[in-house]
Amino acid sequence: MIIIMDNHGQYVHRIWRTLRYLGVEAKIIPNTTSLEEIKLMNPKGIIFSGGPDLDRTGNCGAILEHYEEFNVPILGICLGHQLIAKYFGGKVGRGEKGEYSLVEVEILEENDIFKGLPEKLKVWESHMDEVKELPEEFELLAKSEFCPVEAMKHKNLPIYGIQFHPEVAHTERGSEIYKNFVKICGEL
Repeated sequence: MIIIMDNHGQYVHRIWRTLRYLGVEAKIIPNTTSLEEIKLMNPKGIIFSGGPDLDRTGNCGAILEHYEEFNVPILGICLGHQLIAKYFGGKVGRGEKGEYSLVEVEILEENDIFKGLPEKLKVWESHMDEVKELPEEFELLAKSEFCPVEAMKHKNLPIYGIQFHPEVAHTERGSEIYKNFVKICGEL
């Protein structure tokens, strides 16, 4: 099962629906769920959903802090991506302008999360803040004209962050990004 930490984002149910469409058991849980309760669910992967406020990400930071107790792949979407970057020492701040539209993203490093996808994708952006500076322990996977860090991966751990929303129908081949994450989790 893949756990989706609900950070009060507008697309959290679309993440769940995309995973169910792929035939993967998934569960949305409040981001205030205790680490002990999450461990009892025995997740194979964890997704930090998008949301409006970095100060309202509940126990997502605690999961990163106690990563070795979970030892499963993590995918941060939008706010979740920003939370991961900030936790590992990257810089998060206001974008030059809020993005609520289709944006062309350039995939710089295919890695496991973008396996089999073209070098350029049109994706749905819905954010005011963005990762301004990549954390030292991360590699840049994708960028756009508007956002310098569209996607990243920890150099040693299966921890990924994506600024855009693969779960939204406007994002080209978004379900394939989730399918790749599910494969990383060993669920396909």
